[in-house]
Amino acid sequence: MSLNNTPSAERLHIGIFGKRNAGKSSIINAITRQDLSIVSDVKGTTTDPVFKAMELLPLGPVVLIDTPGLDDEGELGEMRVRKAYQMLNKTDIAVLVIDASAGMTQEDLRILERIKEKRIPYVIVWNKMDLLTEKKSTKNTFEKLPAPANPDAFTDEAASVHLSESHSIYVSTKTGKNIYELKELVAKQMPSTKNDCHIISDLLAPNDFVVLVVPIDSSAPKGRLILPQQQTIRDILDAQASAIVVKDTELKETLQKLGSLTKLVITDSQVFQQVSAVVPPEIPLTSFSILFARYKGNLETVVKGANALDRLKDGDTILISEGCTHHRQCDDIGTVKLPNLVRKHTGKDIRFEFTSGTEFPDDLSPYRMTIHCGGCMLSEREMKYRLKCAEDQNIPLTNYGTAIAHMNGILKRSLEFLR
Repeated sequence: MSLNNTPSAERLHIGIFGKRNAGKSSIINAITRQDLSIVSDVKGTTTDPVFKAMELLPLGPVVLIDTPGLDDEGELGEMRVRKAYQMLNKTDIAVLVIDASAGMTQEDLRILERIKEKRIPYVIVWNKMDLLTEKKSTKNTFEKLPAPANPDAFTDEAASVHLSESHSIYVSTKTGKNIYELKELVAKQMPSTKNDCHIISDLLAPNDFVVLVVPIDSSAPKGRLILPQQQTIRDILDAQASAIVVKDTELKETLQKLGSLTKLVITDSQVFQQVSAVVPPEIPLTSFSILFARYKGNLETVVKGANALDRLKDGDTILISEGCTHHRQCDDIGTVKLPNLVRKHTGKDIRFEFTSGTEFPDDLSPYRMTIHCGGCMLSEREMKYRLKCAEDQNIPLTNYGTAIAHMNGILKRSLEFLR
């Protein structure tokens, strides 16, 4: 991944939803002016969610999510529909595509209600307007919406939403009619940005020296730094400060050379204990995981969740969840190092289950607590969804860095500089 590319987690995620053959893929091709999605008259061409990162004016860097049809059939079809609904957890703006010649159906209404429940900004796109009678108003919409496929599915309240010009637009991907207006309407739904959020730059001054500890072992990616390390370096540079990147084996010598010039040390979680023993108490110390919890607005939650480690009992199960997928190494932090540290800290017979990527269980009741990664590959909305799942079910949630700092007795020190 190029350092100049906007990370997926920082991009606006636009989910495209609708029934089979409503024209979801055609809409994506039309608004991007590229043949990014396969278009076919055969129902169910899109069988799994497809992610496309790109620049889309006037929105900027986005990820378009092309989802399976909401009316897919059979056992496999039901699984695809569930996948489509799961994509709402990643979606910042939802685009519901409806075949205007057929009208809105129960499937359309069902997902629209879920979109509203999750308070996701949305646009209803009445596609295939070229198939309707050309009776237009002056506002690029039709004066009368087509009758719904199932009139009993609509309440007066629902009908008023569908008629709202602030959310609805007629388009034709065949003729290109109102495609530009569609992009403008989607842009108007853009949620507030994270321009006022910082990883660490708001606590730094120009010419400060920040030391970043990056262990290079078998689990480190070849030839590059991982995303949170890249983003933190960039944030430090934005503060006109200096980022000094070292391995844990060179940290002691580096600190001796810098002396009192060191403003802060930021470490990878897996060497937290070793780094803490090297960094003098007068120099602030924290981790990438803790910084990203602060950045994503959940630091208080994960700090509180870490205390649950002290209340574990024999036979309790912990869910360890990562937002990305990668090849597991023999000394993997999530599946090996962290479980070993938990067992050592608690002295209990603790069981562990693991998830990665987009997989995150709706039902957390089998678990005593959840330990999550820093979430650098997850969007803010998806991370908040996972936190809300845990909160609603009263399941404590913490992250790798916070848990490790707590178990090593250095959590209080790790938070001092951030408060």
